[in-house]
This record gives sequence, structure tokens and C-alpha cells, in this order.
Amino acid sequence: MKGGAGKETGMEREITYQFKIRLAERVIGIYACHDYVRRLCWEYLTEAPADLTVVISKEDIDFERGKSAREDALAGIPPRRFTDGYLEALAVYRSIAEKMLDYDTLLFHGSAIAVDGTGYLFAARSGTGKSTHAGLWRQQFGERAVMVNDDKPLLRVTEGGVTVYGTPWDGKHHLSSPIAVPLKAVCILRRDVSNHIEPIGKREAWPMLLQQAYRPADPAGLSRVLTLLDRLAGQASLYSLGCTMEQSAALVSYEGMNPEKRL
Repeated sequence: MKGGAGKETGMEREITYQFKIRLAERVIGIYACHDYVRRLCWEYLTEAPADLTVVISKEDIDFERGKSAREDALAGIPPRRFTDGYLEALAVYRSIAEKMLDYDTLLFHGSAIAVDGTGYLFAARSGTGKSTHAGLWRQQFGERAVMVNDDKPLLRVTEGGVTVYGTPWDGKHHLSSPIAVPLKAVCILRRDVSNHIEPIGKREAWPMLLQQAYRPADPAGLSRVLTLLDRLAGQASLYSLGCTMEQSAALVSYEGMNPEKRL
């Protein structure tokens, strides 16, 4: 819904869009300057009472623009030009990620897929091929496989287990579902000339887990992230996967994480 609040700033009129979304079992009230985020989140809209609120300002959008420019400079590429609406969507999710830590919920950069209602999370450095590998799973398992989120799922990490949730922040291919599934395993993926998978311990997995988790700048938020990652590493099985981008890689990785189902 479009809120009626608005304010004059010089010759410009800033319109506030007010709506609520349900993510990871929480209802989030969002106050935004542009309609982009509401349209992005259309599958998650709700009228339920809000558990928490996110308010985005022009300063938040400017921060995202500056951050993007700095990252492009470090990568040695020309600065990309994004719309204010897109940058606001980044600011909204950043704020959500920080607030959701209070609910044992972590933003993680990875590709999450479910097979027969059980979730698997692939983590890797950008460009390694985690999305491609998840695509091989969809080809291998057909309707049994559902993409939870191909880029930035939310993980609720409790003493009783880990649940992975779809979100509308789902990467350039826009592959996600508004579902929640129990997470069985985290698989750290790397390219290799052959397909092989091995269980690993927390110490081996920790650098990648830390790299791929969203880490707030404030010490209290970072401490909470570290606690949740430690819990994640204790609740989910951890694997290292060396793989080609051939179809056989999907079966090797699935059977490696489900040895009882090996053909």
C-alpha cells in the first residue's frame, strides 16, 4: 500500500511507501522513499502486526551508492550506476539483517536449495559456480528440487536446529521461493577436475562461513553473528565439495551428503 506521508524538500517531493512483509517468521514494517522495494517483495506482503520496523532515509541510499563506488574502484571497474530504488532495496535488507540478529536469524550469502523438503546451502567465493551447481541439482531432481534462495537466504539458527528461508533478495537470476525448510548441510564448493565430497570440521569451514555471513560494523552485532555462526557449524553437517560443472557433480554432492540414499 502507498502511504499518504510526504514531505517537501526544495523543489522535490519525497513520498513514503509504507507496507509490511513477512520474513523468517517475523513481520517487518517498512517505510521507504521509493516503490521498488514493495514491488520486489510482493510475494511476502502481509497485513499482520509488525514485530519490527525499518525506516530508510536518503542518507541510507547515499551510503549504498558510495559503498558500491568504493567496491567498483577496488575491483578496477568503472562505477556502476544504480537507481535510487535499487540502492534503497540494499539499504532495507542491510537494516533487516542487523535487526533480525535479535531473533537468532542470520543473513548468509549462498545458494540454498531444497530436495524433498530438506535444505542444502552452497557457499563459495563469487564466480566459483554455486548457482550453476544448484542448477544441476534442479536438473537432476526435477520437481523434487525447489530453489529456496539463490543469493541471500536468511538462516534462523537455534539450539534445536537451523531453518533456511526464502527472501526476495535472490540474486541476478531471481530464483527463490517464499518457503522455509530445515537445513541439513552447508557445502563449501570449489572447482576441480573431478567430483568428490568430504565431511569437514568447524575449523576448516569457519573462514568461508565468516566470509559469507553478513557482518555488521558495530561490535555487539558482530559478536552476535559469531555466536550464530558457531551454532550453525554445530547444528548443520559441513562438507567440502570439489566439482566440475557437469551433471554428474549434482549426484556426487547429493549422495555425499546423504550416504544412506546412495544408489
